[in-house]
Amino acid sequence: MGERLDIPLPSGTFDLAVVLVGVSHPGNLGAICRSMLNYGFDDLRLVAPKCTTSDDETRARAKHASRVLENAREFSDIEQATKDCSAVIGTSGKRELGRKTLNRHFLYPWDMVERISNSGGTVALVFGEEGKGLSVDDLAKCDYYVTLPTWEGYPIANLSHAVTAILYEIQRSRVINHQGDEPGLPDIVPLLSTLQPSVRESLIKAIEQLSGQTGKSPEHRLSVEQTIKRTLLKGTPSDEEATRIIGAFVEATSALEYARNDPRWQKEHRRKLR
Repeated sequence: MGERLDIPLPSGTFDLAVVLVGVSHPGNLGAICRSMLNYGFDDLRLVAPKCTTSDDETRARAKHASRVLENAREFSDIEQATKDCSAVIGTSGKRELGRKTLNRHFLYPWDMVERISNSGGTVALVFGEEGKGLSVDDLAKCDYYVTLPTWEGYPIANLSHAVTAILYEIQRSRVINHQGDEPGLPDIVPLLSTLQPSVRESLIKAIEQLSGQTGKSPEHRLSVEQTIKRTLLKGTPSDEEATRIIGAFVEATSALEYARNDPRWQKEHRRKLR
């Protein structure tokens, strides 16, 4: 459990480089490597780091993402680290409000993903040192900025958490748009839940037959039928889910018919959808 499978990383319309400026905590560095590989990225660039990729804690926190550490490159400044990038995005939790937005115009992660989705080339995502963030000079080297939708009363997130949150948003977009298109984005969870017309028809029939065995009056039976229909159909079950529900309803209907000595059960003696 937790091991890395030998499948290719997801592809996309752009490559992503995670740039850490002055990272100082080995645990954060290792955790970032793990998050990067969790979401299918492995291009890590370190600008003037204050801890090493060979640190025991870094290696321990990276777990099976050691390849990210082994391939990490070090640079002296942001310009060198992003020299091959078509877009450079700075990150910060130090937001400006009201009239103070002249210098920092932020995007939320989902807006950032939409903006870069068709950018091509390599996009750099730049993070500052723990406890400090990116300096004003560092931010000036970025094309625009992204910030997390954290509570304004305590907006500064841990470095590894911030990286994870933004990478999640990028991977979420890739999954929504390209799941099942390549080995790196396997079709794990169905994104669309639509009923085949024939299955929907059978489900409705099963609901009607079960409801017909409940209540003391036609009005009550109709109320039960409509409630079950609305509850199930607005949940958009998959074909497989609906089929299981149909089976359960047919069994329940059969049991009620048996308990009431219903002639339909006496005649058929088996569970089926009529």
